[in-house]
Amino acid sequence: MSQSGSRDGVVVAHTAGSATEAMVIRGLLESAGIHSPGFDSSEPFPLNEPPAGTHGSEIYVLESQVKEAQKLIAEYTKGNEASSSQDAE
Repeated sequence: MSQSGSRDGVVVAHTAGSATEAMVIRGLLESAGIHSPGFDSSEPFPLNEPPAGTHGSEIYVLESQVKEAQKLIAEYTKGNEASSSQDAE
């Protein structure tokens, strides 16, 4: 992580439809070099637990990386929608 990014706040870049989708998107972001903290107890500074019913569905990133993350997420979801519509035919 860059020095300038170390002072960034953490923001919600996307809200996934399920914890599984959130996990896939976090993996996608991590592979692109964008850290996306979750609610893993092994995190050195874990985020507070969210309210019941939303566990794990928010995708958090640093403010400095939110635009790049949202672009990757949009490409991913667009690809999924295209794949789903082809499967339905």
